[in-house]
Amino acid sequence: MNWHRRYLQQAAWTFDLRGYLFDKTGLLQARRVLEVGCGTGAILSALQTSASSSRTMSLHGLDLDAAALNESHLHAPTAFLTRGDAHSLPYFNQSFDISYCHFLLLWANEPLQVLTEMKRATKPNGYVLALAEPDYTARIDQPDELAELGRLQNESLQRQGADISTGAWLADLFFRAGIKIIETGAIQSREKDALSLEEWQDEWAVIEFDLTESLTKEEIARLKKLDEKARIDGTRVLNVPTYFAWGQV
Repeated sequence: MNWHRRYLQQAAWTFDLRGYLFDKTGLLQARRVLEVGCGTGAILSALQTSASSSRTMSLHGLDLDAAALNESHLHAPTAFLTRGDAHSLPYFNQSFDISYCHFLLLWANEPLQVLTEMKRATKPNGYVLALAEPDYTARIDQPDELAELGRLQNESLQRQGADISTGAWLADLFFRAGIKIIETGAIQSREKDALSLEEWQDEWAVIEFDLTESLTKEEIARLKKLDEKARIDGTRVLNVPTYFAWGQV
């Protein structure tokens, strides 16, 4: 499983949204910016060009996974990277102008605690952003025979430790953390867009990773064949509602 490739794929899904939110929050004029759960540096690597053109901005990334951080050093060499737990950020109060996360809270044991920590580490009048949190409980798979695939993948994500409904209550998490919500909503779905062959192959790399412990190779191959046929026929729909929220400290 190539996790950096996966994180780049997820970053592509939110490219337009990030441009909009980073403009609204004045991120390019910020002095200190933190990504909580930076992974392999998929987003930090895109931001470092902006940071290098600024005389004042410093980019910071935190992740619990040492291997991911090592790779992030390669993709975002100008960022200041720290290994640590998002539930207890190793930064002083009011250290950053902006803190953000991306597909992180669904994996947190206590997502409210993570947002509370992000708020604590952000300066007064600074911004906290959750760029993407899915609600897999509202997942749509068509044609109907592929509903099984959605159910199995949801069950796998739960076994891996994800709260698959996080996106549905993202706004409530911000409210409970005491972050003044400015805007929240759903990211525009790609359910009507046909996946390219490369995108489809990337999706199946993740699906096979998720299902390998619960299904045989033959069972996975059967579902993959059904999915491939639906993609070619133009009848395939896969929509996982995904939400964003941002607010002020």
